[in-house]
Order: sequence, then structure tokens, then C-alpha cells
Amino acid sequence: MQRKSSVLSMMALFLLASVFAVAQKTSVKGMIIARTGETLVVKAGDGNTTVVLTDDTKTKDDVGLFGLGKNYMSSVVLIPGLKVSVDGTSDEQNRVVAKTITVDGDDLETAEMIQSGLHPTAKQVEANVQQLEAHSGQLASHEAQLAAQKETLEANGMSVADHEQKIAANIKDIEENTARFTALSEYDVRGQVTLKFNVGSSKLDSQDEDALKALAQTASGLTGFIIEVVGYADATGSAEVNTKLSEDRAKAAITYLVQQGNVPVRHIVAPGAMGEYGAVATNETKAGRAENRRVEVKVLVNKGIAGS
Repeated sequence: MQRKSSVLSMMALFLLASVFAVAQKTSVKGMIIARTGETLVVKAGDGNTTVVLTDDTKTKDDVGLFGLGKNYMSSVVLIPGLKVSVDGTSDEQNRVVAKTITVDGDDLETAEMIQSGLHPTAKQVEANVQQLEAHSGQLASHEAQLAAQKETLEANGMSVADHEQKIAANIKDIEENTARFTALSEYDVRGQVTLKFNVGSSKLDSQDEDALKALAQTASGLTGFIIEVVGYADATGSAEVNTKLSEDRAKAAITYLVQQGNVPVRHIVAPGAMGEYGAVATNETKAGRAENRRVEVKVLVNKGIAGS
């Protein structure tokens, strides 16, 4: 009888633990307004929520038909101004420990464009819709179809106008939060290095590696640090090639920081590939172009943590 009672007690405890674990699951949806170390601050309709990143946190974008496809990406894309949907569990401090963070690819592109100094308009974001409408008009083969198409286009025109207003509001929201991070008004810069590259190359030299290793050591002694990595290119070649090249240079620095500097990737942010934008010197001279082929790496600490 006593053994049976013990078994029943254990089963009751197991069921209670299971119910408690389920009850702890939570989610939050909103915009990232700050990053500090391994945490994000997400602004939602009911206030701000602190989200904790771990080694197990997955970041993804739902793509394809009905969003059934999954495009997984690094947590370095989680920059202020980006809208996210977070699924995870609550901890004892009422924070959300993230299991999965879902981003919107369009919002990510907008935030990265703003980081690059580009300011997309609602018209630009809606360009594909307009092109499809124009193409539909060209396909009409007789008057009846044209008349019907015209009515459809007029109705869609009103819909597009409403949609553009929503897009413009979304861009403004992203722009305000992204600009705050770009200006670094809420962060202290505790260390920084500028890495230089040969033409068409994303390879780090030994001097760059030593500089990154020293920067990683500086960061390791700080509470709540993040490392911002931003890649650039000169104006040689096409804009597309330069964008990819600046991205590869930033990736090279991030890879070294993680693999050789032992910096957790969740402490790194990479606000998009700048390409030839953000030049610090003229692209009309050889010396100027050499200055522009660079990656800027900064160790940042939120002023609230730093006590400023």
C-alpha cells in the first residue's frame, strides 16, 4: 500500500511539473528597440519585454507559400528597428527566454537599408504591385476586358494607396528605432578597430587578426557588451558586387571573433552590408579607395549598464 501511494505521489508531481512547464510557455510580438549583451528589448502593444538569447535560440524568416518554408539565419540580424515574433518561456525575472525568433524579411531589408543610409519610400516598397497592375493592363485583349480591367485597377489603386500609407508608417517606425541605434546615443564605445582590405578581397591579414583578438579580450571583461560589425567597399565594380563584398568582409570579422576570439555570436550585431555607401574618403583616388575598403568593429555597452 505504501509503495502504491509513493508511485501515485510521484505521478502527481510529474503531472504538476508538466502543467507548470506548459504554463511557462509564452510569446511576444513587437519591435526591437534595444540590444544589450544577450538580451533584446521588444516593444509591444502592452509595454516593453526583455528577451534573452541563448545558444539554443533559433532565428528564422518564414518564406514561401503560406510561410511554410523556413530560412534560418544568425542572431546578428537582430538589430533595433526590426519587428519580431518571439516564442519561448518565462524565467524568474519575468523575461522571455527565446526558443524561436521569427523575423519579417521585408522589415529586415528595410532596417538594413536604413542602417546603410538609404531611406526607402512606400512607393519603392510597393513597386512590384504597381508593375503587376501595369502588366495586367497590357494583357487585356479587347474592350470588354479592358473595361473590366480598368475597374479592377481603379479598385486596386485605392487599395494600393491605403497599403502605401501603412508601409510608410511602418518605415517611419523602423527608421526611428534604427536611427537611435545607428547614432549610438544610448551606448558607450569601449573599443574599436578598423580593418583594411585589398581590392576585391575579404581576407583578414595577421594585423587585423591581432586587432580583433585584442578587441575580444577587451569585450570579455565588460558586462552586457555587444560588438557591432559593419562592412564597406570602395566604388570599384557594380553596386551589387560591392554589397556582397562588404558583407563577406563583415562575415570574415564575425567568424574570427567567434572562432578565435571566443565571442558568443549572440553578442554580435551586423546591421547590414553597406557596400560603397558610407565612404570615409574620396573614391577618385587610390588612397581614398583603400580607406573605404574596410570593416568597422565597435565594442558597445548600454549607458544604463555602464552607469553613465
